[in-house]
Parts: sequence; structure tokens; C-alpha cells
Amino acid sequence: MNKHINKVAVIGSGIMGSGIACHFANIGVEVLLLDIVPRETNVKENKKGLSLKDKVVRNRLVNDSLNAALKSKPSPIYHKDFAKRILTGNLEDDISKVSEVDWIIEVVVERLDIKKIVFENLEKHRRPGTLITSNTSGIPIKFMSQGRSDDFQEHFCGTHFFNPARYLKLFEIIPGPKTKPEVLDFLNSYGEKFLGKTSVVAKDTPAFIGNRIGIFSIQSLFHMVKEMGLTVEEVDKLTGPVIGRPKSATFRTVDVVGLDTLVHVANGIAENCTEDERHDLFKLPEFISTMNENKWLGSKTGQGFYKKVKNEQGKSEILSLDLETMDYRKGKKANFATLELTKPIDRVIDRFSILINGKDKAGLFYRKTLAALFAYVSNRIPEITDELYKIDDAMKAGFGWEHGPFQIWDAIGLEKGLALIKEEGLEEASWIAELLSSGKSTFYSVKEGASYFYDIPSKEMRKIPGQDSFIILDNIRKSNEVFKNSGVVVEDLGDGILNVEFQSKMNTIGGDVLAGLNKAIDLAEKDFQGLVVGNQAANFSVGANIAMIFMMAVEQEYEELNMAIKMFQNTMMRMRYSSIPTVSAPHGMCLGGGCELSLHADKVVAAAETYMGLVEFGVGVIPGGGGSKEMALRASDIFRKNDVELNVLQEYFLTIGMAKVSTSAYEAYDLGLLQEGKDLVVVNKDRQIATAKAHAKIMAENGYTQPIHRKDVKVLGKQALGMFLVGTDSMEAGHYISEHDKKIANKLAYVMAGGDLSEASLVSEQYLLDIEREAFLSLCTERKTLERIQHMLKTGKPLRN
Repeated sequence: MNKHINKVAVIGSGIMGSGIACHFANIGVEVLLLDIVPRETNVKENKKGLSLKDKVVRNRLVNDSLNAALKSKPSPIYHKDFAKRILTGNLEDDISKVSEVDWIIEVVVERLDIKKIVFENLEKHRRPGTLITSNTSGIPIKFMSQGRSDDFQEHFCGTHFFNPARYLKLFEIIPGPKTKPEVLDFLNSYGEKFLGKTSVVAKDTPAFIGNRIGIFSIQSLFHMVKEMGLTVEEVDKLTGPVIGRPKSATFRTVDVVGLDTLVHVANGIAENCTEDERHDLFKLPEFISTMNENKWLGSKTGQGFYKKVKNEQGKSEILSLDLETMDYRKGKKANFATLELTKPIDRVIDRFSILINGKDKAGLFYRKTLAALFAYVSNRIPEITDELYKIDDAMKAGFGWEHGPFQIWDAIGLEKGLALIKEEGLEEASWIAELLSSGKSTFYSVKEGASYFYDIPSKEMRKIPGQDSFIILDNIRKSNEVFKNSGVVVEDLGDGILNVEFQSKMNTIGGDVLAGLNKAIDLAEKDFQGLVVGNQAANFSVGANIAMIFMMAVEQEYEELNMAIKMFQNTMMRMRYSSIPTVSAPHGMCLGGGCELSLHADKVVAAAETYMGLVEFGVGVIPGGGGSKEMALRASDIFRKNDVELNVLQEYFLTIGMAKVSTSAYEAYDLGLLQEGKDLVVVNKDRQIATAKAHAKIMAENGYTQPIHRKDVKVLGKQALGMFLVGTDSMEAGHYISEHDKKIANKLAYVMAGGDLSEASLVSEQYLLDIEREAFLSLCTERKTLERIQHMLKTGKPLRN
């Protein structure tokens, strides 16, 4: 299907509808967001003398919902200006406008009768060939389009976004009885390429794939809590980051999503899946029923499994629900010996074999929960899907699991997983025995850099579709390794392009990473055409290794520290002034030194979800790896186009001085961290390395020439320095900053002004790097700075003095 989506209509402006509208606006699509007309005016409208005939009243519901979404945190929109792409209206006055759109998405209340009325009205105005889909989370698709025209039914299906639409990647596509195959193919491709989603075509079964498995996992755990005598804190400790799940784990997640939402889906499965072998688990335990009746639904009602209160000192405190007494109590710390054994293991997937062998309550918990999960997912094929990888994709993209059930099963071993199932008195599906009899022992395999899955009908390993536009570093790391040290792996991406992948904890940048970067540039300059710096961990890099800086400063090894910072600066400059193009591919947190690296690359290919900033102020120093120099240089480049030089320099100064971090890659343009016309943003992070490689290759093939070192950076000297010093004096006098904050700010001011030169001058980058390094080192001698670094190392949070 050769179709272009230029405009969509979203029908229903609730949390989900507004979120979907915002995400289409994020990717540059014009959106028409419609909702019902209010039945009566409110008090404010009455005071203004407004009636139901006034447009502002008729569009009140849609506008209030959209505004509430735009003010919510985390934000559903990449950049506030993108909201201008959304036009609001109502279903009486503006429904005819759906004739102008390419795709209509229905997101009204989850009632079949109401949805059918909406579809009937939409068909009166919809152009033939227009896509029309429902964002239902569980109503059978086959019932929704009954009575509609053939063209409507052929272009109709379910498209289930997960909430929040910007952040959760799962995009379930559920065909109706007459949906054209080319419609499914188009939506599958569009979801991946444009919306940045993991598209999964599911069968029209209750709760589809993600919620069927996800709600089973939660309900299974609910029934196990009292049996094992577990507290809510213990469950959240066991089901959080230690096994690659979100920090909110189980009970905190339910509080955020809303217990009523979970109950609704669980009841739907219980009513419609009577043949499910674990049907009993979808019935609500007594404590869940009690909470639901009491309206203890979580964040939306102020209390759920957790409750935020003010203690006697007036400070906020989080209480936990005691599932035995159903009273709230002070939180209890959860500790398990088995979890301690996993601390040295960085890769989550390698922890499961240790967790299931634990001798304490944690070990028993993992054996029971994984046995139930393995048995359940095996028995859902072919009911909810024919391909096992779709279940893993759905759980990773929809519930934030780092690894899906079949990947975890592979990690502990097929035979061991079967043993756990037997110990719990459960049964796996018959196709598992067929897999074993075919001589295979895993659900997945890797061949020539591509991932394969066990295809049940053919009993053979088949390549997972859609990988051609991806580069999966896990699949090529061993076979394509060119160099490796303790901090990096350098891989050959093919076509003359190398990739540097950080391997340090949180991808911090220390001596080994810098040595690896230099080695990669050496290799690329000698035998290759370009270099990408990218990885597929949770975050690109949280910055320099501050523990190393702390130790050198405490030991007063200032000469060694000077050399370490000089090496950092020199490496950043090599990123810019090598003879091959360099491309940085940041995603997630790209902070401090990670941000400095990206600032010095020839091009940045950033994931949309990139949180970028120079945050060194938080540990009592200024950016010392070229970041302060680079912001002065970028301000200088704008001077040529802007007469108000001091104002421009001040904006760049504040980006560092206030430790501003973008909430998306698009906001990084506003902060001067990304540059229009040079850097670009990709919505689908899975495509990021391949896109970065393509751009490195294009630059090389277009005749890349090594840049000439800059000696034309305009600095403003005493004029700018005086302005900054007056500002920091005022800030301290007004008690907005501490004495130490003022000292850091003044050091930054000195660097960005180019020192105390008597007049505006042109200087070299090296001049700025030298005074940047001098300022950085002087701050490292400060007691307050060492206190801040120590606090950051202990808590992971910045300390303000």
C-alpha cells in the first residue's frame, strides 16, 4: 500500500486520546482531535454569560483534556511548539473534517455500544480508502465493524497504543474479519518507521498479547503474595531493576496505572477466557476487591498500595499497605541474600540462573513465578499468536521488561525451565516436546548477525522479520569485534564503518574508554572510512568517571589529574579533527562527558528520547572535557548572525550554569547542544545505529576532508566577564546561590568570556581548552567540591551547598 499519512483524526481526548494526538504531533503529523460537546455549562462559563452555543464551551472538554495532558509530567510532547500541530474540535460541529484526514483513530470509552454509534457517524463523513482503527484494549475487533460498509471493514482494524503513548513502544495491530492484508502490512511498517514503535500483529483474542501476558503475571503474583507472606516492598524489590523491569516494579506500577484499569482488564479476561487453563488466577484476590471497593486505586485517588502523607515534622512520607491488616504502615526495607549475589553481575540476563538457585524466600519466589510464566506463555501459542518472538516483543515494548519470557527461559536453559514447571505441578504446551525432539535446545539463535526464532509449524529456526533496517550489536559483537579493552568494544559495522560501544558501568567515561576511543579512531583512519560512537544499553553515557576524579583530588595528585583531563580534551578534539567522519548516537541519558563527546562529533544522530546536558555544576565543577570551550565556540558562531552578543553568550552560559537537561532530543536544539542543519533525530531507537552508520558512510563517500583547527573563536573578554560577575554577586546576595555556587559560576564565566582580555578578541580552541582545564583543576582543590562529588558517589544525586 503506497499511502502517506499527512493528517490524522483522533476521536476522544481522554488521557489516551490526547497522548496519541501528541505523539502524532511529535513526528510532524497534523492532528484533528475531537470530543463530545458538554451537556451543560459550568460555573465559570455561567459567570461569563456563555451558553452551549458558544464555541469555547462546545470545545471545552477537548481543550481541557489536551491542556491537562500537555501540563502532565512526563510530558507527552517532544517540544512545546509541536502542540501547534493539533487542531481541536467537537463531534457535532467538526465531524465533517474527518473527510480531510488519512487515518481516523477512535479512542472513546471502552463500551461497544458507544463505539458502534461513533463509527456509524464517522462513516457518514469518511472518504473511501481512509484508514480507521480503534484503540481498544480488549473489546473484540470483529464486533466493532459489524453493519459497516465493505470499504470501512476492509480498512478497519485495532491499533492498540500503550499508555503513555510517547514512552511505551508497543503498538498492537489486530485485524478484523475483513481487514485487507496490505492495511496490516502498512500499519506494521508505519508503526516501526514513523511512530518509533515495536509493531506486533496480534490475533483478535481477549486483551490481545501484551495485556494477556502482563495481567496474568500480575494476577499470578497477587495470588502468591499471601501464600508466601510477602510485603509490597519485598515484591517491588524482587520485580524491579534486578530482573530488568522498571523501577516502579509491580505495586508502584499498578498505583500509577490505576487499580481500576487492571481490574477492568482482568475481569474481561476472566469473563471471556473460560477455557484458559489458569482461569482461576484472573479472579480477583480478596485484598484487591477490598481496595477496589474502597477506591484505593493508586495515584489518581491519593492512595493504593502506597500512600503519601505528611509526618509530624511536616515532611512527606510514603506509607505502605499491609496486605494482612489492610492498614497503612511505615515502609520496611526489603533485603534478600540471593539478590546480593547478583550485584557483581551487570548483565541482567545473566542473573536469572543465580536467582532461581537462591536458598532463601527470593529464590523460591523466582522459581514459582518463572515456572508459572513459562508454562503460561507456551500454552498461549497458537491461541494469541503463532510466533513466540511476538510475546517477547510485546512484554518488552508494552511493560518495559528488558527480556521477554522466552529469552529468560533460554537464559536459564530449556531443561531447567521445564524442571521448574514440573516442580510447580504445571504443564507446558506440547510443542515444547517437539522442539526438543527436533534436536534444538533454544527458542532463539543468532546467525550472521541476525536473530532467528523457533517456528512451531515448520519446526525450524526462522529469521525474525524486519531486521534489515536494524543493527543489533548483541548479535555482531563477537563475530565483528576489531578491538576490545575493559572499557569498549570496537565492532565492524560493514561498508567501512566502525562502531565504538562503551562497556563500562553506566557507560561512564574513564581512562579505558578514552584509550578505546583513540584506538578506534586510529583503526578507522588506517583501514576504514568512518566511525560511529553508539551502544544499545539503557543510556548512552552518564558522564565522566567521577570516582577517578575524586580519588585523584583527595590524594592531591594534581599533575595526574591534569594529564587525565588533558587526555579527555585531546580525545574530544580527535573526534572533531580526525581524518574520518565521526558520528555520535546518543539516547537515554547523555550527560556531562557523554554530552561533550556528542558536541565534538561531526554529526549527532540522536534518539528522540535523549536527555542531554552538561551537568557538571552538580558535582562542583565546570565541564572540563571541552564542553565549556564548545559552548563558547557555538555562541561565537551565532555572534556573526546576531548583534546582541552578550545575550547570546548568556544563554549558553546558563545552559551550563543551570545544568539544563533536555527532556527530548528536540529540546536539545533549544539548549544549543544539537545544531539545526547538522544533527538529526530518529524516533525509533532500534534504527539508530543503522542510521548513524548510513550518515557516516555518506559523509565518507562525499569526500570527507579533515577540518582545520579553529583559531577564530570570538570571545568578549572583560565586557562579558563583568556582566557575569555582577550577575553572580546579585544571585548570592539574594540567597539564590551559595558562595561555592558563585565560585563555580565565576570560573565558568572566566572561560566563556575568554579570560579578562581588555577587548573582544579572536582566540583558538586550544586557548579556551587550556583555561577550561585550569579552571576545572582549581575547583577540584575545593573542599566543597569534594563533598559534592562524594555525595554524588554515595547517593547518585547532586548536592547543593
